[in-house]
Amino acid sequence: MVPRLKKTYDERLAPQLRTDLGATNPYQVPRVSKIVLNMGLGEAIQNVKVLDSAVSELTAITGQKPVVTKARKAIANFKLRENVPIGAMVTLRGARMFEFLDRLLNVALPRVRDFKGVSDKGFDGRGNYSLGISEQIIFPEIDIDKIDKVKGLTITIVTTAQSDSEGKALLRALGMPFRS
Repeated sequence: MVPRLKKTYDERLAPQLRTDLGATNPYQVPRVSKIVLNMGLGEAIQNVKVLDSAVSELTAITGQKPVVTKARKAIANFKLRENVPIGAMVTLRGARMFEFLDRLLNVALPRVRDFKGVSDKGFDGRGNYSLGISEQIIFPEIDIDKIDKVKGLTITIVTTAQSDSEGKALLRALGMPFRS
């Protein structure tokens, strides 16, 4: 079954973006290529159980098992050694990506307390957008009673846009609530 957001993009949003951006070729229209969720856990150095809970929470949020990330180099001031597990990340593509983006835009972000929209300063210059979420409990898949610690995560939406303005037009068309 085709995700609801993908169907909307293919049928309504892509042709609209093509005319708005003046693209002559349908492949010039920007689209979302992948979404990466990253949870950096500095406290995993002392307490490995934090990492296990982060993996289970990311699995619940995305429906896909995350990869445990390890430190690339040792930093003595942080008591960090090389190859010590310090985070977890998931890369979503295809149907799972559209399902997650749909849940993020329509369910999770409106649950943020005092939500006024996301900042439009999260673009990297090439049309990709990064968004920091301070607490993972905004996702409905997370059972608040079972979490031991509130953790934040970074969501990066990678697009095929050539510029920040194209990327912003794509995300705004998909329903990203930017602050005005």
